[in-house]
Amino acid sequence: MPARRLGVAIVGLGGAVATTAAAGLEMIRRGAVDLSGLPLAESTQAGLAPYQNIALAGWDLYPDDLASACRQHGVLAPAELDLVRTELESVRPWPAIGNVKFCRNVAGREGANLTSMRDQIDSLKDDLKRFKADSGVDSLVVVHLASTERLVDITLPQFATPEAFEMALDANDDEIGPAMLYAYAAITSGIPYGNFTPSVSADIPALKELARRNGVPIAGKDGKTGQTLVKTVIAPALRGRALHVDGWYSTNILGNRDGLALDDPSSLASKLDTKGSVLDSILGYKVENHKVFIHYYPPRGDDKEAWDNIDFTGFLGHRMQMKINFLCKDSILAAPLVIEIARCLDLAKQRGHGGVLEELGVFFKAPQMTNGAEPEHAWPEQERQFRDWLDNGTGRAEKSLKAAAASLADVG
Repeated sequence: MPARRLGVAIVGLGGAVATTAAAGLEMIRRGAVDLSGLPLAESTQAGLAPYQNIALAGWDLYPDDLASACRQHGVLAPAELDLVRTELESVRPWPAIGNVKFCRNVAGREGANLTSMRDQIDSLKDDLKRFKADSGVDSLVVVHLASTERLVDITLPQFATPEAFEMALDANDDEIGPAMLYAYAAITSGIPYGNFTPSVSADIPALKELARRNGVPIAGKDGKTGQTLVKTVIAPALRGRALHVDGWYSTNILGNRDGLALDDPSSLASKLDTKGSVLDSILGYKVENHKVFIHYYPPRGDDKEAWDNIDFTGFLGHRMQMKINFLCKDSILAAPLVIEIARCLDLAKQRGHGGVLEELGVFFKAPQMTNGAEPEHAWPEQERQFRDWLDNGTGRAEKSLKAAAASLADVG
């Protein structure tokens, strides 16, 4: 049986994360690198598309070919880029759907003559159909990597049901951001959708329900790559040792386009919203002095620094501290996760999963859940749930249904 071929349509194809993923996949195809940093490289799970068989395309507000964009971001060394320059130069993003009301610090070319939201959605769907036909892949996945949009109130009535959302689209409701349009276009095309950003998209109730009805897997949101990953590893250990966290001070500096977008207070609020609730959930109490700061610092580029100071109390009331300085390459951490999320969403579609795929929560700061359930944030438990789903095809939702059915049988 031929190996599966997967097309991944990326929102924000010209960004640092996407261009790093594109370059990495080309290097893998050439045999120029090993599979270091890819969490599922050793998985033998049938149905996962081989890395060599993944084709990337997508949208961006900037028209540069991927080689030029990759060079501007400065993630890869010139010698690395030279290995795949020809392939990356042949790829240019499709015109993106943008709205400066949702992301003020990042502007560029947008789709021309698309005055209504319905027109914009039709254009996105046409792009997806053309990509599938031209690439000859077996299936598609859409992954959102665009710059962070401002916060949106997901409890607004127009976001409550698919029917209400359809009416809001017809009215060009100004509370509907670009991220929601991409999610809607994917879901109504039967294409799995993953949100690697803090932007509000498929997490509104209307789109979650639409994905369930259409049998389309969705997952998100906000990729967990650096500081929050560290928190979800350290916090369970502190709780397990009965060490009470009195305060946790976190600060970040980064200088890439993501940092520029977050230099706008409204976009920053979206990012802080996804980072803030993790500790309280893991520890089981509110950390009164949990401070999180993100600063745009252009000289740092993609080399992000995350610094944490943890104050905690132990036996006999003695106070102690832990300090962590995480010097990392933002896109080098994120790009492999984007690839694995796409492969897993495609696998979920093959397995017949529809709606929120909770088991991919291990990849996200604010995992999407169904039925108002609280997400699991502790890394060890997230990883266990994910590997169980990957290996056995059984997730939390299926287990709950089986348990309920068994309980009813016992009562009968």
